[in-house]
Amino acid sequence: MNKTKALKITEILTEIYPSPVPALKFSSEFELLVAVILSAQCTDERVNKVTEKLFKVANTPEKMASICQEELEKYIFSCGLYRSKATHIISASKDIVEKFGGKVPSNLKDLRSLAGVGRKTANVVYSVAFGGDAIAVDTHVFRVSKRLGFSKGTTPLDTEKRLMEALPKHKWSHMHHAIIFHGRQVCSARSPKCDECKLSSLCDYYNSKKRG
Repeated sequence: MNKTKALKITEILTEIYPSPVPALKFSSEFELLVAVILSAQCTDERVNKVTEKLFKVANTPEKMASICQEELEKYIFSCGLYRSKATHIISASKDIVEKFGGKVPSNLKDLRSLAGVGRKTANVVYSVAFGGDAIAVDTHVFRVSKRLGFSKGTTPLDTEKRLMEALPKHKWSHMHHAIIFHGRQVCSARSPKCDECKLSSLCDYYNSKKRG
């Protein structure tokens, strides 16, 4: 995608979503990390219901590291993939306590070294909790970016790279959230509201439909 088009899309999305914030509820870097791990293949609404109860019992790395896995699984069961998520959360908590003095690391390299923390999770925590410049590619970002023409790649990593190349670095985090909001509210997977979309004239997907 050429820079002119990328900047125009950035301007429009910034106008539509001037201050997008994560839907996940948290009050610390650690709570955010746990919530993002739980959000894999699960809605933010469901995660918030689960963490509301979970964080009353364990909201620090020390408390989470000492919790019984079976007990944690009971709390997070409704999020899906509960066994692997419980394993990852407890392992990451132990890493934070043993390797980082009980504090969630503030750089991408160390975040990605935590057990069960992949690229997307690390990017979200780095961006939201520590104000870093990063783009996390979830299903919404992947879909909307492909439709707009940012990336024709078949993997989240390729999409991330293309977005980083096309967008100004200081807009990475903002655009990550703006694209998610746009994917939820307008550019949905099954029935995108193309006729209502302010990006339609710039959208490869929409223009290909018109030509077809």
